[in-house]
Amino acid sequence: MRATARRSLSRFLLIPIGLAALGLSACMGDRLQTPPFYQDLAKTDGQVDQATAAQMISQYRINNGLAAVTPDPRLTSIAQTQANAMASAGTVQASLASNLQLETRMAAIGEPKTAASENVSAGYRTFAEAFSGWRESAKHNEVLLAKSATRLGIATAYSANAKHKVFWSLVLAAPAPTQ
Repeated sequence: MRATARRSLSRFLLIPIGLAALGLSACMGDRLQTPPFYQDLAKTDGQVDQATAAQMISQYRINNGLAAVTPDPRLTSIAQTQANAMASAGTVQASLASNLQLETRMAAIGEPKTAASENVSAGYRTFAEAFSGWRESAKHNEVLLAKSATRLGIATAYSANAKHKVFWSLVLAAPAPTQ
């Protein structure tokens, strides 16, 4: 085959191959999205994926012989209150205010006697980082492995001006009392 014919043939073959590669990369673009536990929450509209958090914490708890936990919107609401207060103040120390104590917030949702515990932290940009940090801290890990917990609420709040940027609250609680 002559050189010019080979070049024409190779150009002719490269066009469909190139188009196929573009089509494949476009299809894979949907699959290559960042998993929820790696989403960067250092932004104003960042929100923890509740289902993913519950699934990961549940699997960890199951691996440690404990019950799974499910997301609870009321617990998420009080976790959000805590995260917002810390972000507003720019410090985790804001969580020590008397009106932000877990018992006070649990009473506000009608569960003053429900066993509950909370992790607060700051600086983790993704749920994966926060979860890893909590497991490595004895006191935070104790909350993750609270024996009576069956529900969780988790929230973050972002503060562009704060040193740690992202503030976290995780509330784990026993079953809600029956009315």
